[in-house]
Amino acid sequence: MSTAELMMEYTSPRSRLTVFFRYILAIPHVLIAQVWGYLVNLLTFFQWWIILFTGKRNEGIWNMQRSWLAYASRVYTYYTLMYDKWPNIGAEPNGEPVALAFSYEAGASRLTNFFRIIMIIPAIIVAAVVGIGFIVCMVLSWLAIIITGKHPQGLWGFMLRFHRFTTRLVSYHLLMTDTYPKYGA
Repeated sequence: MSTAELMMEYTSPRSRLTVFFRYILAIPHVLIAQVWGYLVNLLTFFQWWIILFTGKRNEGIWNMQRSWLAYASRVYTYYTLMYDKWPNIGAEPNGEPVALAFSYEAGASRLTNFFRIIMIIPAIIVAAVVGIGFIVCMVLSWLAIIITGKHPQGLWGFMLRFHRFTTRLVSYHLLMTDTYPKYGA
């Protein structure tokens, strides 16, 4: 089974100025990712029916979802202080230290597709609980980068694991894979 793999490089030193204003700088990207995400969620509704009747994923819909997931991964890792390079707008990266590896698999389980909304609940609960720690780490990271110019590697590593988990969770939610998301894997 195919699963989304988010890969990222630790970068140091960090730009205190862009980190200080990060939440303002990221606004255009967050808006684009949100609007594009609405389209992707609408396409997921159609993908659900396609899988239910054919047992296969539509490759065109999957590719649109994958493009959005790659862009959203770059945007949200930028927004949450994981790196400093301004992300490229659109599906293709432009030197950002973030990459998404994910290959298309046509076959899909009709049964897990049908019950996906129920099956995803435990993973969402895990994401919510771990997300609290993630927010604390993000605030501490912001302070550390502003004061020292470096992102503590322990905080960065925890935040990367959370981003990897949420990327897998979103890909599972979007019916892109039948592999259940696991934290820390």
